[in-house]
Amino acid sequence: MDVLLLGVGLQGRAALYDLAASPQVERIIAADRDVEGLDALIRDEGYAGRVESHRFDASDPSALDALMGAGVDVAIDLLPVAFIESVGVAAVRNGVHLVNTFYVPVGLERLDDAARAAGVSILPEFGLDPGIDLVLTAEAIRQFDEVTSLLSYGAGIPSPEAADNPLRYKVSWTLEGVLNSYVRPARVIRDGRPVRIGRSEVLLPAHRHEVAIEGLGTLEAFPNEDVLDYIDRLALDPNRLEIAGRYTLRWPGHCDWWQTAIAIHLLDEDPVIVDGHPVDRQRFLATALEPHLRYRDEERDVSLVRIEVEGSARGRRARAVLQVLDQRDPRTGLSGMSRTVGFTASIAAQWLGSGTIEKRGLLSPTSDVAYEPLVHELARRGIVVESDFAFVD
Repeated sequence: MDVLLLGVGLQGRAALYDLAASPQVERIIAADRDVEGLDALIRDEGYAGRVESHRFDASDPSALDALMGAGVDVAIDLLPVAFIESVGVAAVRNGVHLVNTFYVPVGLERLDDAARAAGVSILPEFGLDPGIDLVLTAEAIRQFDEVTSLLSYGAGIPSPEAADNPLRYKVSWTLEGVLNSYVRPARVIRDGRPVRIGRSEVLLPAHRHEVAIEGLGTLEAFPNEDVLDYIDRLALDPNRLEIAGRYTLRWPGHCDWWQTAIAIHLLDEDPVIVDGHPVDRQRFLATALEPHLRYRDEERDVSLVRIEVEGSARGRRARAVLQVLDQRDPRTGLSGMSRTVGFTASIAAQWLGSGTIEKRGLLSPTSDVAYEPLVHELARRGIVVESDFAFVD
């Protein structure tokens, strides 16, 4: 199969590594705006002869069509989130299967009929979180007759020894995206009732709790996104849930630091005027801080998803916990976040390109990706899914 990789940043490097190692992949076209850096990567990693590099402007529709029309079977989109819809439209127009790692915008949902008519599969949300977490959640739920508690956790954090700054945090993707999540409204279920959490309240102590991760330590969890949308996709009845939420994990102290920043309006949506010029507050903070929050070469990160489900199974109370915890691989230099996102997207691309996944249209990891094959493919890459199911009555 021939694969197009759009975007060769932190996660794209891992996807490229995995594609280049696969005997199923005959040709790889890698496209990035920094073609000099891409060429250096190809040279340093010994990909010459396996990977074609292209300088690429994602805002140019003709450039997208040229790459999509180059005879590729499947594309992996790891570009910034702003390009999701334009890449999806180009994939359908050119008859190319597509994988991305982002939540589904309305514009991508509208491509379902057109994709099916064109014989194209679009698999979004297939990285770590979203991605692996969705497949694990669907598998956990299948073990129950009734679910009363559903908690989903995700994290990309420094290992304990690398959490050496006042934020106890370092960047494994983009800091601007992280800051946006700190002021994104959320909904959870508590005591059987939906609770709305405003954009300035997500990090408040009232909405946080602690989670102990064996072998790692105690982390603090804060709400992420709207769990009601999540529940609907999983075909669960929200009226039967006593507790439910999607949460992000950080080292203790991180949330207090950023809640202070929120309280003094450093993350407000409206720009601040400086010398007559509007300045985006989040973008400024991300630009100023990110260079000082990068991992050093020898430091390790932690990427984590953890799913906890409780309810009844075979007439008894039961609890299931499924978890993936990965760290930087010192042999390849790939971070845990890069591995769990980039490898996962590569696995899906190879499934689509080989016909392992046959369904067409807009797909979902919750219903269209089989659990056992994913566990097997992740294990081949050194990423382990831990699963525990126990009766608790």
